[in-house]
Amino acid sequence: MLISSSTLPPLLFAVELHGIDWAIIAAFFVIVIGIGVSASKSASESSSEFFLGGRSMPWWLLGTSMVATTFSADTPNLVAGLVREGGVSKNWAWWAFLITGMVTVFIYAKLWRRSEVMTDLEFYELRYGGKPASFLRGFRSIYLGVFFNVLIMASVTLAIIKYGSLMFGAEKWECVLYGSLGVVIYATLGGLKGCIWADFFQYTFAMVGAVIAAIYAIGDAGKSAAAKAVEAGTIATDQTAEFARSYSMTNLLQEADVTAKISIFPDFSDPSQYIPLLLIPIAVQWWSVWYPGAEPGGGGYIAQRMLAAKDEKNAIGATLFFNFAHYALRPWPWIIVALASMVCFPEIADMKAAFPHVDDSVLAHDLAYPAMVSKLGPGFLGMLIASILAAYMSTIGTHLNWGSSYIVNDFYKRFVKPDAAEKELVKLGRICTILLMVLAGVLSLYLTSATQAFNILLLSGAGSGAIYLLRWFWWRINAWSEIFAMVVSSLLAFVLVLFVSDEAVARDPIDGFTMKLLICVAFTTLAWVVGTFITPAENQATLRKFYRKCHPGGPGWAKLVAQARSEGDMIDEKIHGRAWEMPLQVLCVFLGCVAIYCSLFSIGGLVYGNYIQAVILGVFAIVSGAFLFKFFGRISAD
Repeated sequence: MLISSSTLPPLLFAVELHGIDWAIIAAFFVIVIGIGVSASKSASESSSEFFLGGRSMPWWLLGTSMVATTFSADTPNLVAGLVREGGVSKNWAWWAFLITGMVTVFIYAKLWRRSEVMTDLEFYELRYGGKPASFLRGFRSIYLGVFFNVLIMASVTLAIIKYGSLMFGAEKWECVLYGSLGVVIYATLGGLKGCIWADFFQYTFAMVGAVIAAIYAIGDAGKSAAAKAVEAGTIATDQTAEFARSYSMTNLLQEADVTAKISIFPDFSDPSQYIPLLLIPIAVQWWSVWYPGAEPGGGGYIAQRMLAAKDEKNAIGATLFFNFAHYALRPWPWIIVALASMVCFPEIADMKAAFPHVDDSVLAHDLAYPAMVSKLGPGFLGMLIASILAAYMSTIGTHLNWGSSYIVNDFYKRFVKPDAAEKELVKLGRICTILLMVLAGVLSLYLTSATQAFNILLLSGAGSGAIYLLRWFWWRINAWSEIFAMVVSSLLAFVLVLFVSDEAVARDPIDGFTMKLLICVAFTTLAWVVGTFITPAENQATLRKFYRKCHPGGPGWAKLVAQARSEGDMIDEKIHGRAWEMPLQVLCVFLGCVAIYCSLFSIGGLVYGNYIQAVILGVFAIVSGAFLFKFFGRISAD
């Protein structure tokens, strides 16, 4: 992606990089690769060091790594596409996952750290037993570690293709090659520790770049508005400079194309708006849908970070910080750029006219973000490009390490060579890191939209989420519960995506995709519930071993605990006589949601110039946050 303008025909070169831009980009690469080199020695010691950083990471570093991972290069594009297509309120498609995040923070984070597994897939053979558990672990190590993971990385790499194609006129394969080279080096050398420290640096860089992009986007919107005003005859040509200079966020919000998009909440007078955008995500989606970074009960790379924490308190602290930064701090710079793009490029055709060299296959509303940032001047453009690379690398680095951990720990070591030496496992992890990047790069050449990939991922995980919440607290959940859910949801997603159009299932006021989501949730949930009761429960030895290790407590285990104690097996010795903390944990979940949502919308009030709203919601955020930490201190954690 980082190519010289001399390699492109003059009319096709979209932006020009100056010496200072190249210096910033070069310095960025030197630092992140240096981080990988410095972490390579410790990462080479063992698979635990390579995949979990020796289980010694503090909360602030892990939390920053989590939020950096979800701040990928395609996320600003995704948000821009959502805002342009359906307005700011369409972000409820992912804002609703905050509930899942808070549940993970206060209920599941300490349980994951307590389990001491290497990956969340290893958890299957701690919680379940026999061949079904082994099948789940082995199959999902390939299904998630390779196929699902590659799809995610390909959708992220698609964003780099769009940036490179629009800003440099580069071919798709060039964007993939140059964009992925640095991250493959430091992820291969430094393992998880290298990725986490690189994330810390890259997140700071990426956020600074996002804020700069938002500020300049308003100025660019002013220039476009001035040109339109001259064309309409409302100002004279010699007034354009002053018009653009005085243009502010207030003016942007008053633009005709923008006004209809700025509402934070959907139109409550229109069921076709509030049901799919707000009601379904909050009432159904948060607990029923598995999605990377927002798994019900935690999982994937979020679980990997919790397992890498020093202790349970650091695991909780990391996930709490992640959710605050992810939902409250990050979205508004992207939203501002998306709104400004409505003035500069009202339609996709306007982007095509401005960037004729861009391949039609990548033209979509989510191209608006790269189109806007391409307007930055010397120095700032270099910083912005480096921030985009930072966002991309932080996500890809995590997914490479996470995916290779599944292949090495949950497939190779478990089924191929159980007695493999630690050095061999680290070497294989590094090989898998490179191969996963190659697969993702190839697939990215055939994707066309980040929104498309987001919808595919949501649908394929619909209906299985409740299992991940219940398996910690109800002894009757077994391996077959997860197998039934996995098979049915995958088949339904395959049929609904490839053979059923959205129009065929849409029922007013619910759109086609939302209806598909509800169909998947309903049938998958029914399948795993039936599957649970028609198959035998896990054996007593397996269940008691799990309870003794994780001691989740609660009425869902009362029958098992009572039977064990009657036989003299004190599996609840660590927590016997202690009150079940679930009511207190649920209260913390509620207070956490209030604090973060109020923070999100308080910042939105500042952006929109609604200062009374900003102050009131800010006060609510502070008060609920104070109560949160008061009650949080009462939750036991090692």
